[in-house]
Amino acid sequence: MNTTISNRLTADFKNQPYWWDRAPPVPVGSGGVPTSADVAIVGSGFTALSAALTLLRAGRQVVVFDREDPGFGASRRNAGYLGRTLKKSFPDLMEAVGRETALAVYRELDAALQTTRALITDEGIDCHMTRFGRFIGATSRAHYDRMAKELEITKRHVGFDFHMVPKSEQRGEIASDLYAGGAVIPDLGALHPGLYHQGLLERVVAAGGSLCGRTEVRSIERDGDRFRLRTSAAAVTAREVIVATNGYTPRGFRWHARRVIPFTAYMAATELLGEERVRQLIPRGRTLLDSNMNIDYVRPAPDTPRLLFGGATGSRLGSVDAMASRLGAIIGRILPDLGGVRFSHLWTGVCAATFDMMPHVGCHDGVWFGMGYNFAGVPMGTYFGRKIAQQILGLPEGRTVFDSTRFPTVPLYGGNPWFVPYAMRYFDWRDRRDARSDRTASE
Repeated sequence: MNTTISNRLTADFKNQPYWWDRAPPVPVGSGGVPTSADVAIVGSGFTALSAALTLLRAGRQVVVFDREDPGFGASRRNAGYLGRTLKKSFPDLMEAVGRETALAVYRELDAALQTTRALITDEGIDCHMTRFGRFIGATSRAHYDRMAKELEITKRHVGFDFHMVPKSEQRGEIASDLYAGGAVIPDLGALHPGLYHQGLLERVVAAGGSLCGRTEVRSIERDGDRFRLRTSAAAVTAREVIVATNGYTPRGFRWHARRVIPFTAYMAATELLGEERVRQLIPRGRTLLDSNMNIDYVRPAPDTPRLLFGGATGSRLGSVDAMASRLGAIIGRILPDLGGVRFSHLWTGVCAATFDMMPHVGCHDGVWFGMGYNFAGVPMGTYFGRKIAQQILGLPEGRTVFDSTRFPTVPLYGGNPWFVPYAMRYFDWRDRRDARSDRTASE
């Protein structure tokens, strides 16, 4: 590690998620792999555990598999945002699929948020859930105007509240002049994803679920009216199977792997800044992100006085040096006062996009799935897990608009996302073009 980069790291630096300080993944097992179950779930993230808990409480026997320790993946690596995130705005979606379908989608986005909040409250999971709101910084005047128009249309049709913040007032939200103003969505929030996942895991165990960490599921085959799962430990039969692997979907699960686009996300935690300085940088304690397609984002840590942030999504930063350099440049651009801040943690996680930029849930050849969250994994993963479980139980409330659309792929794609860095460069170019058009219009 070169001297310049090492000066950006604290003495107790960790190349692992900040969330693991309070909620590290731990080996979890139940004394061996059961030979049969009512439902077998591949993956142990929010989707898997939400489904497992619903099924267990309904009296089903459930086994959950993960090739790593439960909690190793994206559920304990993400930013912990609680929102109604969709890459397609309501007006764009309404134009593409019609008003009624767009309304159904956006109402279920809200239902996912409320379901997650209710689950945390009802289960008494202490995970620093907040509702301070979100500030979306417009990276150009064109983005500001477009955002204002889209949010106004969305409010008119769906009822989601917002207010615009002009550039002259944005320092009330963030100590930065980078943005051309922005929007506040007042009812959104955040949580500690590690503690949330840990709480779900504990409740699945308490309900009698079998958790098999460090057990890879290598194939799923139909065997009469049941399925046979071949794992690295033993063969298991189950009446129902759920694939909940999202960005970690192995290419051996060919149908699923052809439909999700895994990409690497990068995050950092700053050194301790002190409560007063954090308040100066983000006065209202909101989560923040920008209006670009390839977003940068920053939030206060929920349990210590520091900031957490991320960006450079889809890049290929192969070392701590590269991560520190790139993320240091990002935070220095957003918050110039932190241009020389040191990092206590740097880490990565694997997320998943889809070719239509929509999350998908459903059943293919008898195997249930929920994946492709496009930056909305906390609420949508929780929600999809419950919906899958309700459908398995034959409950009418399991119906969802997200299982009524085709889950697309493209010819020749087999799960290797070689094109992601190039796609991100295209999005970056498009956003820079908007910024240049602003400067030209002002001259």
